[in-house]
Amino acid sequence: MEFQSSAETSPSDFITEEQSRQLIGRPPASGGWRDGDPAGDRQFAPLSNLELESGRVLPSYRVAFETWGQLNDDNSNAVLILHGLTGDSHAAGPASKEHPTDGWWRNIIGPGLAIDTNKFFIVAPNHLGGCQGTTGPSSLDSSGREFGSNFPYVTIRDQVKAQRALSHLIGIKHWHAIVGGSMGAMHALEWAIEYPDELSRVAAIAGTAVSTSDQIATNSVQIEAIRSDANFNGGHYYDAKPGFGPHQGLALARRMALLNYRSHSELNDRFARAWQSGVSPLGGGGRFAVESYLDFHGNKFTRRFDANSYITLVESMNSHDVGRGRTSVESALASIKHKALVLGISSDRLFPIEEQQFIADHIGGELVGNGLQVVHSEFGHDGFLIEDKLVGPFITQLLES
Repeated sequence: MEFQSSAETSPSDFITEEQSRQLIGRPPASGGWRDGDPAGDRQFAPLSNLELESGRVLPSYRVAFETWGQLNDDNSNAVLILHGLTGDSHAAGPASKEHPTDGWWRNIIGPGLAIDTNKFFIVAPNHLGGCQGTTGPSSLDSSGREFGSNFPYVTIRDQVKAQRALSHLIGIKHWHAIVGGSMGAMHALEWAIEYPDELSRVAAIAGTAVSTSDQIATNSVQIEAIRSDANFNGGHYYDAKPGFGPHQGLALARRMALLNYRSHSELNDRFARAWQSGVSPLGGGGRFAVESYLDFHGNKFTRRFDANSYITLVESMNSHDVGRGRTSVESALASIKHKALVLGISSDRLFPIEEQQFIADHIGGELVGNGLQVVHSEFGHDGFLIEDKLVGPFITQLLES
């Protein structure tokens, strides 16, 4: 069902009446996984004393994760998979009552697929600050209430530190490869720079070495859309009845984001100036089809995500700069001596291809294909999720190198 596929993993398409009916009813105050909800395929790692870059400490926290395949005897076949901004640990497998969407890389992870679970043991965690089981703003604090806006500011490096704590807890001290897309590519680069002896290969897919001012500006408008919602209530909305949470602000933020996730050519070619119905949008009260597309996916998003988590994770992305506190961005990338895949999407508006070219030009390790690899796609940034037949072989080449 369309409702069980996230907007990022499917090509843009017209919204049908049946799809619109799937969103009848008021959205919950938070669409995230909450304490007491069924775990589904999630496993939970209880961790403690995470010292953040800000100086604050999380005395206890958990990381939700999922696994596929079997760890071999010498623990040498483990692959860490890191998701994008609104992804989660459910990288493979079908949607269910416990998992609101199909696995975001379901056609890449599995038996005989690009990341072959017959060969590799796959671990996919939900990022710190997220809302699908890992400790975040919708989790309960020591007083038994949701953190809300009291959840600490966390950086990409803080999230990597939590991922590393998970790794050690489950007995993995060295990764065969760490593979990240979009926000996950930020984590993958930080892993390779900060903990170089704990991995052999790294893949940065549709990512960037530095969050630019242009990206931060776009993120700031999305954050403001959420905070301006009257029902946001300073981030303390978890007791609100369905329909009275900050879903309008969160849906608007999602609509803004989708414009960067897709290419202008895909939207223009798919929708042109088509109307959603027979009612004219030219003063007649009707809507253009592209408006309904954005509305549908914005509204659907509020049923699987948390507004505070969205702010937390976007601010984490804003923190990203591999050169911060180091000599330079170039020298930080040069310190990566691992076998590496740097892959970009030709039509990416969020992280333009020049940003992956910069990584490829300065990274110190041997590159798959001896340079930047480019997937030519009309789907924009989301091409790394949609174009599995094009993206997969590059990952396989890295893993089997």
